[in-house]
Amino acid sequence: MRIVIVGAGLVGLTTAASLRLIGHDVTVLEHAPEVRAVGAGIGLWPNALREFDELGIGDDVRSMGDIVDAWFFDAAGKPKRADGYDPSRYRFLMVPRPALNTLLAETVGLDRIRVNTHVTGFTEQDAEVAVHVDGGPSLRADLLIGADGVYSDVRAALLPGSQAVEHEGNRVWRALVPSGDERPEGTALTIGSNRTRGGYTRVAGGRTMWWVNRFDAGEPAGGKRDRALRQARNLAKDGWHDELLAMIAATPEEDILENQIMLVPELPYWTTARVALIGDAAHGLSPHLAVGGTLGIEDAGVLRAELTKESDLAKALVRYESARRARLHKVREHSDAIEYAVGAAENAERFAAFSDWMLRTAPST
Repeated sequence: MRIVIVGAGLVGLTTAASLRLIGHDVTVLEHAPEVRAVGAGIGLWPNALREFDELGIGDDVRSMGDIVDAWFFDAAGKPKRADGYDPSRYRFLMVPRPALNTLLAETVGLDRIRVNTHVTGFTEQDAEVAVHVDGGPSLRADLLIGADGVYSDVRAALLPGSQAVEHEGNRVWRALVPSGDERPEGTALTIGSNRTRGGYTRVAGGRTMWWVNRFDAGEPAGGKRDRALRQARNLAKDGWHDELLAMIAATPEEDILENQIMLVPELPYWTTARVALIGDAAHGLSPHLAVGGTLGIEDAGVLRAELTKESDLAKALVRYESARRARLHKVREHSDAIEYAVGAAENAERFAAFSDWMLRTAPST
């Protein structure tokens, strides 16, 4: 089957590698001039790593990251965990996004990735789908997959008016910096005052990722570094997190990523007979769950499984969408519960309930 995937990020490349595994002819289209990752580090849970094992790159992914054994801290540094949960419910692999994206691009094959290619829409027909690109001829495919994130062009063509919306007041600052003398076990996740959370964690290769997230950040004022420092002070009390404040203060302004969090509204459908949305293009959520990448990787595994089991493409896409919509409905419920948790103890309890559910119910593909 000829498959065109739009988006050469984590989910698009994982999907491409996954579908190549079962013999499909895959082409990836990327709007940017190069294959690159936006972001610093990403947490991968065991359900994501199983998919990478299927692709034959699990060991390579593990070798580029560090295990985070997360605790929840209050702003004075007191650690919290919920009783009754296995410690594995707090444990995930943190990897640098750029290195992961490079590995995935090599797994797919660089000759199968077309950069500087802007998809402007598609025309779906009974026998194929024509993928329209700016300044060039349309590509003919049996299946078009939109893996182009919260600002998805494929979703815009499939569902006009479905543009991402601001999660009002929800902003995040983060950077990847050289490791110093900060505590190697990290401080993720610290729950501070004024609906602020953040901390830092080591990433392999002598680097540390710091991040700060606030739900009621208000209108930005000053430079990125000043804004990040102002919010990070909500996470610091009695000397706790002096190293985080120093880390942020020493980060060059141009190295700080600052984002207004965008959400994809719940969609009436994700698929048609020859088009499917995947990852954030279908269900972009707030990153405070720290599982967006993992859920998108799950999508890829489920899609591969359904295409393997069902020879009728339209039926396979219906099965994929049905399975993922039901799962993401529960994820949204957990996301809301965690967003409005008060204090480190309640955050720890609600997060453990979520990660326990996610890992117990993860699809086996």
